[in-house]
Amino acid sequence: MKAGRDAIRDFGYHLPEDRIARYPAARRDQSRLLVAPRSGEPFEHRVFRNLPGLMRAGDVLVVNESRVLPVRLLGAKPTGARAEVLLLRPLGEEHPSEATGADEPARDGRVRRADSRLWEALVRPGGKLKPGRTVEVAPDLVVHILDSTPDHGRIVRVETPVPVEEALQRHGRVPLPPYLRRRDEPVDRARYQTVYARTPGSVAAPTAGLHFTRELMDALEAGGVRIARVTLHVGVATFRPADPSGGDPRGPGEERYRIPREAALRVAAARAGGGRVWAVGTTVVRTLESAADGTGGVRAGCGTTDLFIRPPFDFQVVDALITNFHLPHSTLLMLVAAFAGHDRTMDAYREAIDQGYRFYSYGDAMVIS
Repeated sequence: MKAGRDAIRDFGYHLPEDRIARYPAARRDQSRLLVAPRSGEPFEHRVFRNLPGLMRAGDVLVVNESRVLPVRLLGAKPTGARAEVLLLRPLGEEHPSEATGADEPARDGRVRRADSRLWEALVRPGGKLKPGRTVEVAPDLVVHILDSTPDHGRIVRVETPVPVEEALQRHGRVPLPPYLRRRDEPVDRARYQTVYARTPGSVAAPTAGLHFTRELMDALEAGGVRIARVTLHVGVATFRPADPSGGDPRGPGEERYRIPREAALRVAAARAGGGRVWAVGTTVVRTLESAADGTGGVRAGCGTTDLFIRPPFDFQVVDALITNFHLPHSTLLMLVAAFAGHDRTMDAYREAIDQGYRFYSYGDAMVIS
């Protein structure tokens, strides 16, 4: 990547430790909202429940309805030593004889089984959990390490007498981001999940959507805003920091998405009627821009995307972005800077820090339009 304001090192900033939101706000829509017009007009400071006042009839709000699974498994090796397995994504389409559960079509026509017994995973301690080892999470849930992956992960088989998702709900832990520096608690089962989450498959929440309440969604629809629902299953690579030394960063990795026909039609209707397309979070931006049809709309269907959005980028679908405040040197911050402009984004982050905003997954939000 070239030197200058688009160099990786220029996506850094200093955040005081006490600005990291380690717990959610008392009420989802009480989070603060920084309004950052791309035109360069002054920043505004609002509360998230004021969002309907920023939108107008004919706009479409696109949300990611992926649901976070409790995929962090704490157990022990046969020796009794502690061990941890983080399930990343099911591999049922590659090993159909090992899979059970609901089918999800992929772009290439193969079937991905959401309740697969085979998963790609991360393990700890990595040096001890080699192929052939096992981790007992509970008497009815055992993880077998089958193979290694090129990026130091593992292929594992989940052994349980019940459907895998049921076993995860019973014994799994919410995979909170490590920067929260705490173990998951009962509050996280509900609050590290959007109110409209429906399709299981993410290992991290699409956090921009955490601010919405059902009442707020109803208010938007009452004001003439249409809601379009897509799915992109978030993987841990999305939150991998880029190299601040200036080398070319790794992208957010390959993630699965689905755009229903109804969602594509609602985006097209907004575009035809002069409305704006609002993306709730970077996952929605990647989904829509990956499926752009060249006319301002999107193609319906299922697929995978490894689209890496960073400056400069020509956005074809998204007109406005609702997003949280992201980690420095991250691909998510680079995406925001591609949309708002590097200098405008970094000015907004400085403003948020100066005004005491809360950062990261459970933090406050920003609107860029």
